[in-house]
Amino acid sequence: MKRTLGTCYYPEHWPRDVWASDAQRMVEAGLTWVRIGEFAWSRLEPAQGAYDFAWLDEAIAILGEAGLKVVLGTPTATPPRWMIDRHLDMLAVDAQGNPRKFGSRRHYCFSHEGYKQDCAQIVTKLAERYGRNPHVAAWQTDNEYGCHDTTLSYSDMARHAFQNWLRTKYSGLGNDGDIDALNAAWGNVFWSMDYSDFDQIDLPNLTVTEPNPSHVLDFRRFSSDQVVTFNKLQVDIIRAHSDAPVAHNYMGRITDFDHFDVGDDLDIASWDSYPLGFLEDRIEADAGYKRAYARQGDPDFQAFHHDLYRAVGKERWWVMEQQPGPVNWAPYNPEPLPGMVRLWTWEAFAHGAEAVCYFRWRQAPMAQEQMHAGMLRPDSAPAPALGEAEQVFRELAEAPDVTPYQAEVALIFDYEADWAWSIQPHGTGASYFDLVFDTYRGLRGLGLSVDILRPDADVSGYKVIAGPGLMHMSAAQKAALANSEAQVILGPRSASRDENMRIPVPLPPALEGFDAVVSRVESLRPDMPIALSQGGAITRYRDVMEGGAEVVENTLDGQAAVLMSDRMTYVAGWLDAKAMQRVLRRVCDQAGVETQVLPEGIRCRRTGRELFWFNHTTEVVDVAGLILDPTSVKRIPRG
Repeated sequence: MKRTLGTCYYPEHWPRDVWASDAQRMVEAGLTWVRIGEFAWSRLEPAQGAYDFAWLDEAIAILGEAGLKVVLGTPTATPPRWMIDRHLDMLAVDAQGNPRKFGSRRHYCFSHEGYKQDCAQIVTKLAERYGRNPHVAAWQTDNEYGCHDTTLSYSDMARHAFQNWLRTKYSGLGNDGDIDALNAAWGNVFWSMDYSDFDQIDLPNLTVTEPNPSHVLDFRRFSSDQVVTFNKLQVDIIRAHSDAPVAHNYMGRITDFDHFDVGDDLDIASWDSYPLGFLEDRIEADAGYKRAYARQGDPDFQAFHHDLYRAVGKERWWVMEQQPGPVNWAPYNPEPLPGMVRLWTWEAFAHGAEAVCYFRWRQAPMAQEQMHAGMLRPDSAPAPALGEAEQVFRELAEAPDVTPYQAEVALIFDYEADWAWSIQPHGTGASYFDLVFDTYRGLRGLGLSVDILRPDADVSGYKVIAGPGLMHMSAAQKAALANSEAQVILGPRSASRDENMRIPVPLPPALEGFDAVVSRVESLRPDMPIALSQGGAITRYRDVMEGGAEVVENTLDGQAAVLMSDRMTYVAGWLDAKAMQRVLRRVCDQAGVETQVLPEGIRCRRTGRELFWFNHTTEVVDVAGLILDPTSVKRIPRG
């Protein structure tokens, strides 16, 4: 698959007489793809049933005739104002019981059947009209599911849908649901929370104190399923009229729905990469760290999502929106250093991206994104990103095609584990995402390429498999790991809950051949780390262990910190960076995986035909016999 570039364009924002010149400039810049239409519902259907496709017909024709391939977005993330009048109860409701308002985007509840029917109508109109259009080469459903905290809705529509979902899940011999089965699964004998009918069950918000964690977990599963159903509705309509691949553009650190389940109905996973915005908005780090990478972005955050969405897309994935300059939405919005747009683009390609599309073509002079840079300024003069994209295009002419590559090391990511940790963190700041990301950062700091796997993925062929924090592990998952040939590293909190969010007996982790159990747990204040005898410390969270498994690391007071049995290593706590690196390196050594401790800010990535080196720092760095310039990329062919 060839690597290609693209951009996001909004012809409805600009005079008709600039469309042709914009298209020509895109082609001259080396762009292949142009995404349009995902926010244009009010222009496509100004009033209910009154459609206007003439402008979109013309825009697609102009772009296509210039040599561009169109990604056509469905506009369901921005229902027009008349839609609110039509469905007064379609707005999502937040956890505090406040309805979301019209005036921005994503103002709908996934459970509103009337809105879903209207979405099906507009998607059908688009698919019928453009499904065989030779210029429409791909589709995008909606836009950024879950962005702005819009997955979880506490509306009346969601409550009724949740009750029906529970009836199906806890169905007895008949089809009406077995309320006793639900009461038993949730442990509702506690605090007299038993129900006699599914209609009594409310949504788990606005309770006096915390709601039942089993109740919340099922609500999270239901909410994820609602996203899956909403997306599949659109995909099925598009596929009935078009053979072009269908994608959705996910976001960074959005875990409110299971992206793997949504991805099962898509051809391509894509995501929207904003390295500087995410550094300030979505990464836990001290001020000094954020200052050091303020104009480059975190060295691992984008790579983590590249690897995650490669798994979601089953090897087919894009960056649908790449940050080109300062954004408008983060706490601070600095300009990237020269060369960073190029580095980010090549980083995506190094992780297997088929396409990188820059957001957006021209900076908007109006509305909410006025402060979001584009490839052009509002006056159409080039912005810095345009030149860097053109440089990448010239370099692509000499680069090999995207080739699949299986890494030696795999990292399991489980969205349900993230929900379970968020429901029951047990300590402020104890986040599953952060635990997995710390592990990923540790592996990358050892010079390793990493494949991220879904929980039920085939684990064969890997030498090391890491699965930190998997709060529920099915019997099949445990068996797959036990039967693999890999060195497996788990913990903390692994297998600490069953599928209903209850503590299992035998006590966790209950792994075959692993003679140790978690006897008790504790969460730790930031100012009370537990020092390890070999250096570093346990922070945030600790499992206290009992049993006969070999102890390979202790705390200073002699308690087991890392235990091992055969090929299974259990980490009984959240390790700081120093301890994480040492423990991961030991496991890799046992597996025969070669590691090297990389300098701060230096990362490498292997593909089937290339080795990439990335310098995210502002200094010249000498590593592995190479001299890496500041904020640079070096590509080395592999035999």
